[in-house]
Amino acid sequence: MTDSIATVTRDVLDRLGVGSALYSGGTLDSFSPVTGERIAQLPQQGPADVTAAIDRAVTAFRAWRTVPAPRRGELVRLLGEELRTSKDDLGRLVSIEAGKSPSEGAGEVQEMIDICDFAVGLSRQLYGLTIATERPGHRMMETWHPLGVVGVISAFNFPVAVWSWNTALALVCGNPVVWKPSEKTPLTALACQAILDRALARFGDAPEALSQVIVGGRETGEALVEDPRVALVSATGSTRMGRQVGPKVAARFGRTILELGGNNAGIVCPSADLDMALRAIAFGAMGTAGQRCTTMRRLFVHDSVYDQLVPGLVKAYASVTVGNPLTTPALVGPLVDRAAHDAMQAALQAAKAAGGTVHGGTRVTDAGPEAAFYVRPALVEMPAQTGPVLEETFAPILYVMCYSDLDDAIAQHNAVGAGLSSSIFTTDLREAETFLSAAGSDCGIANVNIGTSGAEIGGAFGGEKETGGGRESGSDAWKGYMRRATNTINYSRELPLAQGVSFDI
Repeated sequence: MTDSIATVTRDVLDRLGVGSALYSGGTLDSFSPVTGERIAQLPQQGPADVTAAIDRAVTAFRAWRTVPAPRRGELVRLLGEELRTSKDDLGRLVSIEAGKSPSEGAGEVQEMIDICDFAVGLSRQLYGLTIATERPGHRMMETWHPLGVVGVISAFNFPVAVWSWNTALALVCGNPVVWKPSEKTPLTALACQAILDRALARFGDAPEALSQVIVGGRETGEALVEDPRVALVSATGSTRMGRQVGPKVAARFGRTILELGGNNAGIVCPSADLDMALRAIAFGAMGTAGQRCTTMRRLFVHDSVYDQLVPGLVKAYASVTVGNPLTTPALVGPLVDRAAHDAMQAALQAAKAAGGTVHGGTRVTDAGPEAAFYVRPALVEMPAQTGPVLEETFAPILYVMCYSDLDDAIAQHNAVGAGLSSSIFTTDLREAETFLSAAGSDCGIANVNIGTSGAEIGGAFGGEKETGGGRESGSDAWKGYMRRATNTINYSRELPLAQGVSFDI
């Protein structure tokens, strides 16, 4: 790549239709973790701008909620078409702004396309139930209606997919969206809005301000969270962030979808296919430089196979390629910034102090400029699940521990605050079914013979405990974006009351 990364970024943004006025001359500096260079300066919106955006969204809601759902699905179909056309450029922008490999950047855009396809079908399947009633001459049913303005707060590590999970469903359910992206990845958000604007132009009769992006910091997010006209806040980020967002929305009786931390674990059983397990663990723990909410961070290996599996993992960690994802075929790219690097080093020091043996974890200084933070993924053999193992560090650290009893391993697996993703590697039916049972993994995602990362959009995504309990994407997650009404229709000439109550006047 002969041009500077800032020049390449601007070329990509121009092709995506993001006007230069939107990414120059502002007060928010946008940096690429690939080189550490500043690639844009953006104007920021404050609380007053958020209020104005919500004003416009409320007006849009009044019109959009009356549009038939299959017609709303047509807009999402057009968005999917525009994303297909823009896949290469948007995927490259994801790589530039989030530091992902080209394959992962393109994969994230493909996930957007997939959820659009899912939502289009859903637009004709917003089903309610017909319910048996005890009263003769009556019919009882449930109906689902649009909820209202949806606020989306997204994190840097999946800068476009999370927006699409929420927006595709929100739009077919009849809701407008106000999106506050991470301050670390605002350019991808502006690009997504430009792509949706093209779909809106083709759609023709959608209300204005159906989707809006607000770029800003903490105060901007707080204004979105605290406005009582925002019926639903879908927030992705740390558990710390969720502890602030959740109570604020609950205090005004709003609704939340919280996608928070994930201290995810895998269990390797005696019967496991060790070659498969090694490959799945390597991707789950090192992919996206450990900066996925579903990254595998803990591993429990049975004592009978520990000496077969772990040396192979150590070798894989030592040989995995680390480097610039835009100019090399490296599998592991950069950490997002210095703070992420420093947090990783602090966790590794704490692990050593707790008796851990650290393999890797050092900074790779020849992989990029001094302002970029490339590190070799760290595998840490721990004597027990203590200290930093109990906390999520958003970096490529895998803590490995030995176990001898499956029930104990499951108990250790569940003995952390988060409950997002989990996996077990076994060819024993009893072990697999135990892990998936009520006595097994307490996570929202539980896998057998695959890693903790790589969820598909067909299944509702989310987790329990400190992960927040929210669900996005597939399955029946659409219900979170709608309000339910139970309706009873009396078509008789009588007025019987439920439960045999008599009230004759």
